[in-house]
Amino acid sequence: MSFLAIVDLGSNSTRFVIEEVTADGQVEEVLRQKQDTRLAEGMTQNAGYLQPAAIERVVTAVRGFYQIYQKYPAIEVIGIATAAVREALNKNDLLLPLYSEFGINVRVLTGDQEAYYDYLGTESTLALSDAWLLDTGGASVELVGIEKQMAANFISLPFGAVNLAERFHLDVDGLLEQRNLDAAIDFIDQKYAELPWLETDQLPIVLLGGANRTLARLNRKRQGLPDEEDFHGYHLSTSRVAELFNELCQLTLQQRAECLGSEANRADIIIGGLLPLMRLIEITNSKEVIFSSSGVREGILQEYVLEQM
Repeated sequence: MSFLAIVDLGSNSTRFVIEEVTADGQVEEVLRQKQDTRLAEGMTQNAGYLQPAAIERVVTAVRGFYQIYQKYPAIEVIGIATAAVREALNKNDLLLPLYSEFGINVRVLTGDQEAYYDYLGTESTLALSDAWLLDTGGASVELVGIEKQMAANFISLPFGAVNLAERFHLDVDGLLEQRNLDAAIDFIDQKYAELPWLETDQLPIVLLGGANRTLARLNRKRQGLPDEEDFHGYHLSTSRVAELFNELCQLTLQQRAECLGSEANRADIIIGGLLPLMRLIEITNSKEVIFSSSGVREGILQEYVLEQM
């Protein structure tokens, strides 16, 4: 028996998980934590540089987790980073302190690797034949076309909840301006138009990422279901998705925060976080979305277990 800790430096959140791994390859989650660290915050306005305050938030979060996982015997630590670190011109301002203080040698995933691990983690827990997979993070979108349970096409696009909100002023205190929303839509549509394999086929869309999870929790809240309950495999019609999105667009920032409840901290980025999904629905004419709580970390874990056997 051994333990594995995964430190995931996302563009909006820093996530931690500890898994117990047995000799025959069985795994059991011991601990899962998340800190909202907004690593990508300010990068759009500052020429692609991670901001000192954002770096400090991540280091502080990792320090707290380090104090926890040091108590586990024979623990191996895997550090991964995604779009914000991948795109940052000063990424070493974060990576070097994490190595010097905690000994974590963070692996910065390429966009293709991030998309592949999303697929690997999701496919291992959801029976998918033909579908689109969309992971909307803080600074990137991973899109995978799944055909006959295989990843036929995959790509990472450099926009997400945080940088879309900042670039197109979707995070203003007050009502959303339609011209800003239209500009963001045009930008996303141009990026999607560059993908020849993106087709109108009405396949379901499997959703990962914080903004999409917020959507699931909002709908569950409206149904009187507990938002902390696992929503893995939860289905929703795209017409219902459109209703919820349109409602959020008509609210002020404060009203969105009140509407989101436990996810109020996403009120300023939720419109930017849901736009990639809304445009994908429009392009593919999809009728249904399926939420997944598995993704990159589960893909990394599956690969780790296979390598140990």
